[in-house]
Order: sequence, then structure tokens, then C-alpha cells
Amino acid sequence: MKSYKIKEKLEPIELKSYKNLDFQYVVVMTNEEWKERGTDFDMGIEWDIYFRSGSGTRAEVNYDSITGKFSILDRHDMPNKAGEFTFSLDEKGIIFVDDNGLAAEIIEKIATTKKLFNPCLERFLYDFLEQIIYNDAELLASYDRNLDEIEKQIFGGHTDNVLMKIAEIRNHLRDLKIHYLELMDVCQEFEENENEFFMASNERYFHLVNQRIQRLYERVTSLVEFTIQLREFCQSKTDEKQNSNLAYLTVISSIFMPLTLIVGWYGMNFKYMPELDEKWAYPFTGIVCVLIVVVCVTFFKKKKLL
Repeated sequence: MKSYKIKEKLEPIELKSYKNLDFQYVVVMTNEEWKERGTDFDMGIEWDIYFRSGSGTRAEVNYDSITGKFSILDRHDMPNKAGEFTFSLDEKGIIFVDDNGLAAEIIEKIATTKKLFNPCLERFLYDFLEQIIYNDAELLASYDRNLDEIEKQIFGGHTDNVLMKIAEIRNHLRDLKIHYLELMDVCQEFEENENEFFMASNERYFHLVNQRIQRLYERVTSLVEFTIQLREFCQSKTDEKQNSNLAYLTVISSIFMPLTLIVGWYGMNFKYMPELDEKWAYPFTGIVCVLIVVVCVTFFKKKKLL
């Protein structure tokens, strides 16, 4: 279990009791540690419901606390999770129950890199939520660049496996979109401050981070719409290519149709066909066939069908 005192920088501390403190704290512990030391805190929490639940990030207001769960996407391996952990907070501090170490990693990063101008629980929560979405702007920019490359491929007529790539990106963006919606719900629960755990002057921190998540959500939404447009564009290009192939086959069939007629005509087993006994009949028929091909090819090229 790790404990921190919220000051200008998070200060690691060791306390036997967390009751009647004159400062706000941050605690990270495992589920087993909570079972052993949960009575040290004035929070009657049943964590099992969050561990059993398959839902994502959420927060719920209770009589004496705000409890919830963070389900963090692995930005490098979506839709897998980087980790899941639960939390509970009141006006005295916040407790994270985390068995995989992700919450401890985020808090350690805040402790080593952040200096709080206004040390308080609200500012810590602002920094914590900021760490969750820290590199998301660059992540969305990379998706934007990938989609631009796919668009260039489609313009160039290279549509093989493009729909699969678009579908994969769209699925990732959909997961991010849901993740941002859940984070915004958590921010709104904090901002509403139903239990009055937070100072009114500090509620702006939740509004600020909520706005940033909102902008990421809007950007994801526009990228999802872009994937839909690309999918339709790719499908139209594929249809265009198929129509072009069908038109080409139609032209070839049209050229060979009169030749097929001649073959069928002279393939009839009639005894009295006078030109069959003439010496000039065979070369004349060959010349006629060549002329037919030349005339048809010239005609279709003028019509830009070849």
C-alpha cells in the first residue's frame, strides 16, 4: 500500500490511521490490502460489485462517498485494456484499489512530474484524468494521417484490403468514443458535487478536463464520419472498377459477335453454298474478318470505350 499527502507535490507518507487528518491524502492498495485495512477509513464500500461488473469507467454518488471504476484502454493494443481499478473518495481523500499497478503508475508519474499551484484533491483528480488522456491528441492525429494515406490509396485505385483497414480503425475509434463518453460522465459526477466534498471554487478543474475530453470526443466523432465516407468512396471505386471491367468485356464481346456470326453461318451443313467451291472464298472471308475487327476497334476507341 502506498500513501501520499497532497501538497505542492505528492509527498509519500506512512500512517497507521487515516481518521481525523488535517490534510487530504491519496492511497493506492490492492484488493487484499483493502480487506485487511478497510476499517481504517470511514468509507463503507463494497468493492466486489465493481470487480465483478463488466462495465467500463463510471462513478456513483453514495451517502458518504463517491465510488466508481476506471477501465483504461491500451492505446497501443486496442480494444484491450491497459488496466482496471476501482476508487472511492470523500472530502478527506481518495483511495484506489488496484491489483495490476496502473493506478500506482499514474500517481507516481504525477508525484514526480507535477507541482500543484493549488494543492487540493480537486487538482489531483484533474491531473489524474489528464494523465489518462495525456497522449490522445497525438494518437488521434496518427489515425488522421493513416486515413489520409488510405484516401490517397483509394484515389490511386489501390482498394485491396482497404475496407479491412478502415473497419479496424473505425472499431478503435468507436472504443475511444465510448471511453471518452464514460470519462465525461465521471467528470460531470464530480462537477455536480452532490455531497459537497469539493470546494465550489475548485469545481472548475473538473469543467476544464471535461472540456478537453469533449474536444477529443468531437474529434473522434469527425474521424468516425471520415471512415464512413472513405468506406463509401472505396466501395464506389470498387464498383467503378467492376463496371469498367464489365464495359471492357462487353466491347470485346461486341467485336467478336460478327465474327461468331460468320463462323456460325459457314458452319451450316448445306450442300449448295456456291462460295465454298471458289478459291477466293477463304482469303476473302479472312479479309472481311480483319476489316470487321479494325472497324470495331476504331469505333470503340473514338467512343473512348477502349
